[in-house]
Amino acid sequence: MSTLLLRLAAPFQSWGSESKFEIRHTFNEPTKSGVIGLLAAALGRKRDADLSDLIALHFGVRTDQQGALQQDFHMVRKDAKVSYVTRRYYLSDAIFLVGLESPDKKFLLELEEALNNPAFPLFLGRRSCPPTLPLCLGIRNKDLPTALRDEPWLVPDWRQIRWRRRNHNENPRLRITIDTLPGEKRDAIQKDVPITFDPRHRQYGYRGYSVMKDAEIEIGTHDPMQEL
Repeated sequence: MSTLLLRLAAPFQSWGSESKFEIRHTFNEPTKSGVIGLLAAALGRKRDADLSDLIALHFGVRTDQQGALQQDFHMVRKDAKVSYVTRRYYLSDAIFLVGLESPDKKFLLELEEALNNPAFPLFLGRRSCPPTLPLCLGIRNKDLPTALRDEPWLVPDWRQIRWRRRNHNENPRLRITIDTLPGEKRDAIQKDVPITFDPRHRQYGYRGYSVMKDAEIEIGTHDPMQEL
């Protein structure tokens, strides 16, 4: 098995599976539908394209920096006489590590190439949320849980140094969620598997996932002040 790793970070990102009407919520971490939409855009697929190969990817998320929940207001004009306010929620200053596992490394290489040279603009949940770089971290020859646990912490160096000083050089323990395979125990279910993105009849299915709340992650930076 091989795993493609993505770094999803931006000033704002928003991950709603079925956002409708005046209130547009966001989940606390990237959804599978949002990440598949990102991949489909990179590949240049239309909204009514077949997504079965992307849905089959084993999906996992590590929350490196949770971010803060922010609310924005938009005035929407329905016609010349009717307008209303919508409330939209975002995650500010969040950082996530996303893993996509597949036995087909050639397909992962195709995805990596597409993410580095996308056919359509990429965004993190909404068009107003372009990602910061680097987006694609490359392919690891590891299974999904191992790749998510082994990757160094993605927060900025100064925050890692602050963490080290405040926590006596202990490594952080981060939350990881991973798709459950058939027959595996699941902790929860979520309706974020995109059957189709066709705007005429968008459809989503359910998936189960398990939660690892205390995965110890290596701090990747070196603090030279520790030697003094």
